[in-house]
Amino acid sequence: MTEGTRLIRGLEGVVAAETKLCDLDGANARLAYGGYGIDDLARKATFEEVCYLLWYGELPSRGQIDQLTVSMVAAREIPRALVDAFRLMPKDTDPNRPLQAAVAMLGMFDPDTNDNSHAANVRKAVRLTSQIATAICAHHRVRTGEAPVPPAPDLGHAANFLYMLTGKRPTPVVTRAFDASLTLYAEHELNASTFTTRVIVSTNSDMHSAVAGGVGALKGPLHGGAGEAVMRTLLEIGEIANVDAFTEKALAQRRRLMGFGHRVYTAGDPRAAILKGMAEDACRQSGQFKWYEMAVKLYERVNAAKKLIPNVDFYSAPLFYSLGIPVDLFTPVIAAGRIAGWTANIIEQTDDNRLIRPRGDYVGPARRDYVPLEKR
Repeated sequence: MTEGTRLIRGLEGVVAAETKLCDLDGANARLAYGGYGIDDLARKATFEEVCYLLWYGELPSRGQIDQLTVSMVAAREIPRALVDAFRLMPKDTDPNRPLQAAVAMLGMFDPDTNDNSHAANVRKAVRLTSQIATAICAHHRVRTGEAPVPPAPDLGHAANFLYMLTGKRPTPVVTRAFDASLTLYAEHELNASTFTTRVIVSTNSDMHSAVAGGVGALKGPLHGGAGEAVMRTLLEIGEIANVDAFTEKALAQRRRLMGFGHRVYTAGDPRAAILKGMAEDACRQSGQFKWYEMAVKLYERVNAAKKLIPNVDFYSAPLFYSLGIPVDLFTPVIAAGRIAGWTANIIEQTDDNRLIRPRGDYVGPARRDYVPLEKR
């Protein structure tokens, strides 16, 4: 590597792209998509509106959102071959793997799969956002021995997801909370999975290949897998009365508790504050309120001892669990929201592409002469 360069571990603070999609101000706990604050979007907009904003750069008119909704509903069906493939997969496998495979398979059937023009990428974004939700739910039903639930054309994206997963139509409170959670996860600048999608598509690869890579990056417990880790912690605690003893022991053992802190936010994750109230309402209505209460008490104890603040995964965990979402599906559900941002970033990268190719700082042995095998 050229002399005078400086290693920045984890690329922390390195600006790798210009973007019109996400304005993240970690020092002041602010997040906006396309100039619109996350609080307004999560509380007032639907996930479909947020998708339109990310793909087209503006919030839609009534006619535009109606047209997008029709297109998304029409794209919900997945190929029968994909459902058949789910039946051949091990029932106990991590569902992130079938999801990654599903995205790759969907690329085999997409009519625009090898067309990286702007218009084709937008069409693929619409289809893939709808299909990834159907694929997650269909795989879960198949692995539990149940038949996939066909999409309901009269339900919005969030409500239809929960319907396809559980076979029951969700209440308005539950639907609103889940819709908001999809919005909160929809886009988050150059996080690990989004950066992965941009790196892949920068090679002039295609959207489905890039999203499959994004799913693989999201899987890690330091990224999308954090919510699953939070819920497993709450399940380990079991009851509200056990929080104090658990926290004391965990801190004494210097155990890492997931769901606290964030690489970018130093003044708190604005998404967590929004989701907290929605999680409270949904958990109370579902009869699973103890998980919310347990999370709040755990936060209070950890914050008092370590001054750590929760991130969005901390409150999405009790929310998802109260909605009947299995713990090992938490990360795929996050992917169902982040697909909007992944595809928007892929479109943005492709529209003004330059191959992403950083350098490595070599610290291995000095140059050595090759020694023939018989002389070693």
